[in-house]
Amino acid sequence: MKKIISLALAALMLTFVFASCGASTGVKVVEVELTQEDYAFGVDKNQPELLEKTNAFIAKIMADGTFEEICNKYFGDGTPTAVTSAALDETKDQLVVATNAAFEPFEYTVGESYYGIDMEIAALLAQELGLELVISNMDFDAVCLSVGQQKCDIAMAGLTINEERKEYVAFTDSYYKASQKLITLADDTTFDACADGAAVEAILNGLDKTTKVGVQTGTTGQFYVEGDADWGFAGLPVECVGYKNGSLAVQDLINGNLKYVIIDAAPAAAIVEAFNELN
Repeated sequence: MKKIISLALAALMLTFVFASCGASTGVKVVEVELTQEDYAFGVDKNQPELLEKTNAFIAKIMADGTFEEICNKYFGDGTPTAVTSAALDETKDQLVVATNAAFEPFEYTVGESYYGIDMEIAALLAQELGLELVISNMDFDAVCLSVGQQKCDIAMAGLTINEERKEYVAFTDSYYKASQKLITLADDTTFDACADGAAVEAILNGLDKTTKVGVQTGTTGQFYVEGDADWGFAGLPVECVGYKNGSLAVQDLINGNLKYVIIDAAPAAAIVEAFNELN
């Protein structure tokens, strides 16, 4: 991944580096998908025209190669583009985007600028609509609610399509295939022989409440660990510990307070790379 992807995490992690001076081991992602998900954007239900235009825009950038070019900036050799948010002004024609900018490589900050796949799409969507872009950064579990309360027009935050979230937003067509993956210490060989998600789950289901697993609060990872009928997750027999973002969870893993972390695959890869570069 590009070096710039690690910058947003580095500032956060330096805050905690002294807490982990004695922990020199790195971390790794277990490269097995635990789930299969579709990401989409969540539009204000009272703006059907915005939903229609956003779907048309998604189809356009998929067809003309724009989406592939954006992804190459974060997964390949391209250079990420900074996105700037205007100040909210109800007298102007604006597109107000709800996000949680602690979810690399989809949305994150470096200084005052926003970066990420979703943020670059947001900038292009606002341009397509002839609107000024306003980015409203908040806790992840408030993103869909803010759109449902009509405080924002659209949620762009690595959102997995789910019936529960449909209570608050109208989902666009899917634009990205995602999954949950497990993060563990680099020297942990527990899952080395696992060839698929079922094998990983079999080991996880052999644990008990003395095992702490970290997640980002409000995300699919939390529902996967705790269990949720609407999501189709049976849950794990462990203690689920929620954090504001995945970086904080991985820091606690390194500090010895967690056994594992389960988060979305792309952020997991970015976080692990950033932490290992600091060690």
